[in-house]
Parts: sequence; C-alpha cells; structure tokens
Amino acid sequence: MRQALSADTAKTMNKRRYRAEKRFRFYALSAVVLACAFLVFFFFDIISQGYTAFVQARIKAEIHYTEQSAELPLAAVDEDIRYFVSRGRLRTIPLEIEKHPELMGTTQTEWVIADAEVDQYLKGKSNRLKPKQKRFIDSLKANDRVKLAFNTGFFTRGDSKLPEIAGIFAAVVGSIYVLSLTLLFSVPIGVMTAIYLEEFAPDNRFTQAIEVNINNLAAIPSILFGLLGLAIFINFFGVPRSSAMAGGLTLGLMTLPIIIISTRAALRAVPDSIREGAYGVGASPWQVVWHHVLPLSLPGILTGTIIGLAQAMGETAPLLIVGMMAYIPEAPSGVTDAATVLPAQIYTWSAASLRAYAERTAAAIIVLLAVLLTLNAAAVFLRKRYERRW
Repeated sequence: MRQALSADTAKTMNKRRYRAEKRFRFYALSAVVLACAFLVFFFFDIISQGYTAFVQARIKAEIHYTEQSAELPLAAVDEDIRYFVSRGRLRTIPLEIEKHPELMGTTQTEWVIADAEVDQYLKGKSNRLKPKQKRFIDSLKANDRVKLAFNTGFFTRGDSKLPEIAGIFAAVVGSIYVLSLTLLFSVPIGVMTAIYLEEFAPDNRFTQAIEVNINNLAAIPSILFGLLGLAIFINFFGVPRSSAMAGGLTLGLMTLPIIIISTRAALRAVPDSIREGAYGVGASPWQVVWHHVLPLSLPGILTGTIIGLAQAMGETAPLLIVGMMAYIPEAPSGVTDAATVLPAQIYTWSAASLRAYAERTAAAIIVLLAVLLTLNAAAVFLRKRYERRW
C-alpha cells in the first residue's frame, strides 16, 4: 500500500512539475512576444512619423533680383505666392545679391523651399491654412509648380526657428567633436587603469576600495556625472560652458568606469598559461602585458569601448547640466565653440509647439538609432570575428 501510495505521489508530483514547467515556458514566451511587440510598435511609430521629414515641399517661383528686393526680400517674389515661400529662403536674397552682383536686375525661376504650413498640407497632415489658401496650393500642384523633393537641407543645415529649414548638421558635427574627445579622454586612462588593477596592483584594502567605487560609478545616474563635470571642468578648470570640450570630458568621466570594467574582463579572460609561458622565456611583467596579454584581449577592449561610446552618444542629462542645450544654428569650428549634440537637438525639437518639428524630431531619432545600431553591430562583429576560445 505504501509503495502504491508513493508511486501515485511521485506521479502527481511529476505532473505538477511538468505543469509548472509549461507555465514558466508560457510566461517566458509571452515576455519575449510582448517585448518584440513593443519594439515593433516603437519602430513603426517613429518611422511613420519621421520618414516624411526626408522630403520637403518646394514651390516654383520667379525670384526678382532688384534694389527693392535687396532692401525688402518679400518683394523678390510675386505677391500671390510670397506668403507661401519660406522666409528663410527670402532672407538669403540680399546676401546672394552682395555675393553675385551680376544677378542684379535679373529674374530667375527657381524651386524654392515652401513654408512649413504648405509642407504639412502637401504631406496630408493638419495645418493652419485657410480653405482659400488650400485651393491655391492645389492649383499650383495641378500646374506642376509645387512638389515634394528630397530634403538635403535636413542633413546640411543647422537648427532654425523656422522648421522648414531646420537641420541636424550642427548637431552631428557637435556629436563628432564630443565623441572624439570622449574617446581620447576615456580610452587611454580606462585601459591603463584596468591594466594596473588587473596585472600589477597588490590585493589589499586600498585596491579593493577602488574596485568597489569603480563598480558603483558604473551604476549611478548619468546626471550626476553632469554635476561632476560642471564642478571640475567648468567651475574649476574654466572650460567654456556649452562647448564640445565640456561635453566630451563630462561624457568621458561617465564612460570611464564602463571601459575599465570591460577591459578588466577582457584581460581576465586571457589564460594564465600565456603569462606563465612568457615569464618562462624571460619576459618582464610589462613585456608580458604589452606583447602577449594586451593583444589577445584587444577584441574585448574594443567591444567594451564601442558599447561605452554608443551609450555616451545617446546621453542628454549630463550635457543638460554643462549647457549643451543651446540654440546652435551654425556648426562649431572647434572644440571650444558653443555646440550641441543630436540627442540634445531631439530634446529641443520635441518641446517645440509647431507640428513641423514633430516629424523632424522623429527623423532625427531615426538617424540616431541608425548610428547606435551600427555601433552595436560593429561591437558584435568584432566580438564574433576576433573572439578566441581557450
């Protein structure tokens, strides 16, 4: 009887265990499906909102280069369409006359950038055009005087108060400056620190305290690094506020713990037999590290560096503290000039009230995601391509 009861009990327990396993697999699969659904929804929402920013409405207009238009740019186009042409384009007419005096007294037929409301209307989005104005735009479209063309200005111009001529070029140049400084500051210091802690430092309370603090720094909120950068680089060393140098050094502080931790992990992955073999042929400790350990751990170091830079590129909070949220219409010419970065530009456009900025915000997010995905793909490729299994 006891044996039969034990068998029944074991059978019941097995059924319960199998049911629990099925429930766990169901929960895990549901979590994966839910995460993928959120990811698909996110990409669909961003792309559906942002792809229209890559085209821009243009109007075929006659530009009159006269003395009157040099003083009053609105007079450069006919009265019937002057309020449908971007003011940003009209403002450049006096500069063109000054630069090319031969244009004076001529009339040129050009495809000029249309106003943001015209652009939104042609893209089928809500706008503030009156019914009479919409009918006029429709008549221009019927006569092939209005079209949607590729928006090269989105990639070649800086920020603007006029959404139809606003672009990301200044933010991209600022991001390049900032990331270059971050790389130059954090990688040498981070790699050398990791080599010392992993290969040369004695195991005592002091080094243990350093390791604990490095691990803690990798987990603290990024905005605290902004406060640290403000106190050290701007207030103490006098680095210009809102400059790429201030942003790059601040992000370098934030990236430093990540590079140290990833470099130590890469060094630790090299087998001790490599070190012992090098010592056996008479190599010094530094020769062991420089000629044997470091080259073998380089793929892991590069992977950690790229991931750290990708994280730094997407940061906004530290740069907010050091003043890199300013309006920057022109690309910086040096690391000490006022600059902004792509995430900060996205944040600024997202707070704008005009609807035309919404699609530019989404388009800038698409560009940023493309860069970040490329960096992460490069990290995965380097890890797979040069990874060694011991």
